[in-house]
Amino acid sequence: MRFLIQLIGAGLLYALSFAPADAATGGEPVAVTQVDVAPCLAAAAADDMDKAATACAEVIDNEKTTKADLIKALIARGALYARHDQVDHAIADDSRALLLDPGLADVFNARGELWLKKGDKPKAVQDFGAALRIDPNHEKAKANHKAIAREIERIGAQMAVAGKPSFNCGRARWAVERAICGNRELADLDREVFASNARAIREARSAAEAKALQREQDEFIARRNADFGRPGYDLKKAMQERLQRLNGVDGY
Repeated sequence: MRFLIQLIGAGLLYALSFAPADAATGGEPVAVTQVDVAPCLAAAAADDMDKAATACAEVIDNEKTTKADLIKALIARGALYARHDQVDHAIADDSRALLLDPGLADVFNARGELWLKKGDKPKAVQDFGAALRIDPNHEKAKANHKAIAREIERIGAQMAVAGKPSFNCGRARWAVERAICGNRELADLDREVFASNARAIREARSAAEAKALQREQDEFIARRNADFGRPGYDLKKAMQERLQRLNGVDGY
């Protein structure tokens, strides 16, 4: 009998040795401590880079962080980086958030704006388009997409006429015209002068003012043709001065 009691006691001790040391009273399992994302969000909202650096890293780098909280922390820190012009860091956080949830229209739009800051228009257009595919009524994405599309169209139009003057080089008669046709910078200047003069005439307050502006342009062309090739004459300078007169000191 004594041997049986000792055997039972040893068995109980063996079983207890495998029980969790910190088990709750009553045999309930200990709850896993959740990662608190609130300090990260609060620090980012307060624009506190120092606190956010620590608080958000604790959330983002913790393997126990839930997917939802990880996304919140990445978006918050990314927005904070963006406000402080740390564009590459902001793009990295937004990109990671989008990998976790590719349905975030706001984040696509935010990253598109960051690509614009870096001067990467194609990537910006892609992100604005992605935001609109998710939410066709996303106002910021619509405005951004429209603006960048116009900019790309304008650049394309400029490239199409780059290095081409306002006149047909095949019909160039004057030496100055042939010089302009042979120099891309002078050709661009000539085209700008022509366009600015046309705008000034179009915006003239009266027919008499428009006529006076055209007469002034004709006199500039005649003087340019006559003076080109003479000692001391600077064609580029003359064209720049004419352009400045047409557009005003501030370019308007």
